[in-house]
Amino acid sequence: MGFTIGGIRERRSGARRRGRAAEGTAVAEYTGLWGWAVVPGARAADGNCSCGEAGCPSPGAHPLDFAQEVPAGATLDTAARAWAEVPGASMLLPVGRNFDVLDVAEQAGRRALVRMERMGLPLGPVAVTPAGRAQFFVAPGAAAELPRLLYRMGWDDAGLDLRAFGSGSHITAPPSDQGGLGPVRWLRPPALDTAAAPPQARLLLGTLAYICHRLAPCG
Repeated sequence: MGFTIGGIRERRSGARRRGRAAEGTAVAEYTGLWGWAVVPGARAADGNCSCGEAGCPSPGAHPLDFAQEVPAGATLDTAARAWAEVPGASMLLPVGRNFDVLDVAEQAGRRALVRMERMGLPLGPVAVTPAGRAQFFVAPGAAAELPRLLYRMGWDDAGLDLRAFGSGSHITAPPSDQGGLGPVRWLRPPALDTAAAPPQARLLLGTLAYICHRLAPCG
C-alpha cells in the first residue's frame, strides 16, 4: 500500500510509521513547549513538488493548501492526531507571529553567532538549511523594520546578502527536509527563555551586517 500527497507516492513500512510518530512528537514540541503553530508543508522528490503543480516556484517548501495548521498550545495527542491526517508532510513554521527571521549565508551566520556569543548578546534560536543559509529568530516586526535599521546603521547601500522574513512567510522546521535537499538543523536550538521572546533584530543586526560585509566576494 502507499499514500499520496498531491502526486508523490510513498510506501508504508514499520520504519515509516515510526518516523511519522516521531514527527507527531516533534510537532507537539513546537506547539506545546515552544508555543509555535506548525503548518503541514509540501515535500519534494527528484525535483518534483508533492503539490502536483508543474513548475512549482517553491518545490517542497510551501504550505499544503488543503491542510490545516496545528495551533500553538496543541497537546501531544492533538498534534499526533492532526499530523496523522497529513502523512509525509513537512513541518513549516509561520513567520511573523512569535518571531521574524534574519537570513544570511551559513558561513556568515556561523561566524556571527560565535562573535555574538563572545559578546554576550541575547540570542534566540538559529537554524541552518541544506541550501546553505543561517536563520536567526528575532522579535516580530524585523522584516518591516529592516530597511530603516540598515539605513540607521549605515549598511543600507552595502549590498549585503542579508534578508528578513516576516508575516505571511513560512520556514521549514528542523528536522524536516527542505525542497528535497536535506534536513534543516538547529545551530542553536530553542530554549524556554528565548522561544517566546526572541531578541530584537537591532541587537544582532550590526554584527550580522559586519560579518556579511567582511565575507562578501570582492569585485
